[in-house]
Amino acid sequence: MFERTWQWELSQRPTMASTLGDLRWNDRWDDVSLEGHDRRQAYRQAVLVELGTIPRSALSAADQVHYDVFGYQYTTTVEAHRHRFHLIRTATYDGIQNTEQLVDNLRFSTVKDYEDWLARLERFPAYLDQNIALLREGVRTRTLLPKVIVSKVLPQIAALATQTPTDSGFYKPFVQFPDSIASADRTRLAVAGADAVRTKIQPAFAKLKAFLESEYLAACPDRVGWSQTGGGRASYAFFARQFTTTTLTPEQIHDLGLKEVARIRTEMEAIKHQVGFSGSLPEFFTHLRTDAQFFYKTGAELLAGYRALAKRIDPELVKVIRTLPRLPYGVIPIPDAVAPNTTTAYANFGAADGSRPAYYFVNLYRPETRPTWEMLALTLHEAMPGHCLQGSLAQELGEMPAFRRHAGFTAYVEGWALYAESLGEEMGLYRDDPYARFGQLTYQMWRAVRLVVDTGMHVFDWERERAIRYFMDNAAKTELDVTNEIDRYISWPGQALAYKVGELKIWELRRRAEATLGNRFDLRDFNDVLLQSGAVPLDILDALVNEWIATRDRQPSRP
Repeated sequence: MFERTWQWELSQRPTMASTLGDLRWNDRWDDVSLEGHDRRQAYRQAVLVELGTIPRSALSAADQVHYDVFGYQYTTTVEAHRHRFHLIRTATYDGIQNTEQLVDNLRFSTVKDYEDWLARLERFPAYLDQNIALLREGVRTRTLLPKVIVSKVLPQIAALATQTPTDSGFYKPFVQFPDSIASADRTRLAVAGADAVRTKIQPAFAKLKAFLESEYLAACPDRVGWSQTGGGRASYAFFARQFTTTTLTPEQIHDLGLKEVARIRTEMEAIKHQVGFSGSLPEFFTHLRTDAQFFYKTGAELLAGYRALAKRIDPELVKVIRTLPRLPYGVIPIPDAVAPNTTTAYANFGAADGSRPAYYFVNLYRPETRPTWEMLALTLHEAMPGHCLQGSLAQELGEMPAFRRHAGFTAYVEGWALYAESLGEEMGLYRDDPYARFGQLTYQMWRAVRLVVDTGMHVFDWERERAIRYFMDNAAKTELDVTNEIDRYISWPGQALAYKVGELKIWELRRRAEATLGNRFDLRDFNDVLLQSGAVPLDILDALVNEWIATRDRQPSRP
């Protein structure tokens, strides 16, 4: 059943299959029509019925874990459909205007790879029409983002509709060809690519822009927060459970955030005194945001800085990780077209077949707003030992079913990456740089603030400006970053809660293991237990760590 449903999921999600290196549907987009969504919902409901006929107690211990993860995944997906978030298509962080980023997850090594991409470009107008139909259904059901978000997306879409075709991210594969492709084919494919962008991609985005301006924007609420939608606070409470994989309520998460903010502020004050800054903490924030010593002058210098940091981290990994991935990773810029309105950095996992490395994408837009003191924590989070390491290791767990190797439970994935920032201490990376340590605290604060402002806007009716102000008052991140982050939380309700909740759970498990095992505790073994499970819901991770602790506790103590 695991294999059959996995193959079906791949067939329903061609873009995901392509990013995993499965090229069977490499010439098409996902079917995102309303009918397609309803058809998949019916199939998944039938799968859950079938799962219920299998006696869990008769399975092996490993298969019982697979059973639990599979059941959780499908149950949550079925419930999510009822809350209609699939009708949101124009979020600032993950919208239809970001489709060009798929290029960075694909391989282009044969003529067929290019011809498949051309076929996708030809089919893009129909795909975009499906997205417009979902947006129109969002108007009908009041499943809408607020005007401030859609207004920010409109310039992105306008640029996609009017830029020079050869500057388009959709044209990027045709800029450079591998040596194995003949000159005549290169010319033919490049001409066809530019023509497809001009005649298919750009008119489609022009159509989307017209729809948003004439029909969609007027229907969007003026106030921010999911409470303004048809799903209201009940749907947001589901999103909180979905992303944290816990039963915590939004109110409990809000209170947890307030406590974490207070704790981290105390540690920030200690660093401020350590570096000899005599002013207040807000004044120290201003100093860190504005002093030229903390910024590179050009994007090229910033990129070189990130790459140097990655090389500095890599040899220290053996201090904290016993099993390292085989797949390499690279550090590359976020595409210029989306950089102004997206986050500071993000990671993309590599292809499961090893044909494409993992990538750490960094934002080079306005380097004067990208402080150097945040770069170490950010690189630990996104690259190694964070997302690139965890995602690659998960894909290499060959004995596990495919759905386990490619699972993406946000609380686990982002909880691990946030925990990975703190591993820089055991790796000796913060030792001689209190500003980098403050950067780590800023990133800790960033995720704690998220608990407060995300729930604040979606449950407690906070205005966007109040959320921005609260963020600025408690973290040294620049106003550009803060504004983009707040708009991301507005666009993607509940997702930002997962990071801190997941990290706190991992620390709870680590402290439990340290207390129980004493000198039998080995950090590399503990981290391997977390990583070798793949992404799982937090209660299942708890059970797996408890089992490891019990097994290790029966072993003799070290002399």
